[in-house]
Amino acid sequence: MHARRVDSLALDNYQRAARVILANHLVTRTYPDRIALPLIRRWATELREDLAELFGYRLEVTETTARVFPVIDQLDAGKPARTVTDRIFDRRRYAYLALALAALGRAGDQITLSELADQVAAYTGRVDGLELAPDRAADRDAFVDAVGWLAARGALTLADGDAGGWAADPEAGEALYDIDRPVVFALFRPPRALQHLHSVEGLLTEDAMAHPAGSAHASDSARRVRRTLVERPVVYAEDLDAGERPLLLHDRVVADVELFTGLRAERRAEGVALIDTSGRLSDVRFPSTGTLAQVALLLVGEIADRVLDIDNPVPQRPGAPDPAVALAKQLDDAIPAATVFVPLADLPSTDFVAGEMDSMEHEFDEAPTDVTYPFIDSPWVRETVQALADRYGLTFAAQWQADVPGLTTEVVALLERLRLVRVVEDGLIILPALARYRGAVVTVRAKRTAELFVTASDTIGADSVGTEGM
Repeated sequence: MHARRVDSLALDNYQRAARVILANHLVTRTYPDRIALPLIRRWATELREDLAELFGYRLEVTETTARVFPVIDQLDAGKPARTVTDRIFDRRRYAYLALALAALGRAGDQITLSELADQVAAYTGRVDGLELAPDRAADRDAFVDAVGWLAARGALTLADGDAGGWAADPEAGEALYDIDRPVVFALFRPPRALQHLHSVEGLLTEDAMAHPAGSAHASDSARRVRRTLVERPVVYAEDLDAGERPLLLHDRVVADVELFTGLRAERRAEGVALIDTSGRLSDVRFPSTGTLAQVALLLVGEIADRVLDIDNPVPQRPGAPDPAVALAKQLDDAIPAATVFVPLADLPSTDFVAGEMDSMEHEFDEAPTDVTYPFIDSPWVRETVQALADRYGLTFAAQWQADVPGLTTEVVALLERLRLVRVVEDGLIILPALARYRGAVVTVRAKRTAELFVTASDTIGADSVGTEGM
């Protein structure tokens, strides 16, 4: 491991490069910033070998791009594509993004926004239920969001015009883009031909598909544990197979990740979390500023008080099913059967199903089955957020002051993404890491009496005792 041999004076710089490439699997001359690519290129050899040894990742570095090809063990809905205004992509935006990449792969050095829209519109005609109508404002907005995502990563560079003008009026507005072909090709590099997959699980690591739980080599298990540590905000012991749980407690496995990333691992009986005080690995900082993060912290404090109230104990429930299972089913149901090239489809092996089932059942028998967690019902969550809005609402962003139900939904989604709770049909399963943020102290800056309106500076200030960004 090269991180052990890097000079102590340069180790911080190396660890910063490691965090950047792990947080941004694609680095270009402008994304995530202009200093990232030179930093990665400086340590390219060391990073390439350490990423392969520790995680099984492959790193390709060119003059204009650095691209990590990760090994995906499990589907995760916690890292969606977002617009430049931080809105989560919907299915239409994902479709436009994929089709725009296909069109750019066949384009020259430049393209106008209207030309790209025409090509994508032609492609949508081959997909049932999808359309890009330039005369429809909602379609134009979604398409511009997809183009903006590409521009943010350097695949497109605005040479002239304005995409917003075209979105407002395609007859009057136009935009011209330079195409960075290496970035375009680096963006879409699936590990397998999508037309050959009958299930989205075919994109997962071959080790996870080919081996039953606990049967992989020790080195493969250690890599999977390390991958889980850097890809999830919290790793609970129950997330891992029986053969991998001891590795989570193994000092060397966790210490390797700490040394490579420069982060500190916080260990508890239930699991391990890497604490990112640098802000260069986490895609979501918590605690943080902004209405959603601050209300989430307030809600966490209320939940902790409720769970710890010995006079009114909350009910206990077993852990909910892994949401990745339901996500895989939703994605598989959306695959157009007509697009699957059946002769080369990645069909399941009947030998595995028949021959390995006993081994899988044996491993499941070793997994803990009696673990329960506190449960909070949905009405209590809604009432609590409403009470917080009544108390602190004047400090909320304007869009949330009049939409407390929407605020509740977004706050709960944030807590689930941080793996502090798990959403079930009638409430929330409270996960152990939430206790880390109990005891939050809230201060509210009072506005001056001479002011007629609340200003942007009049926001909730929530100081969490002993907490750091995850």
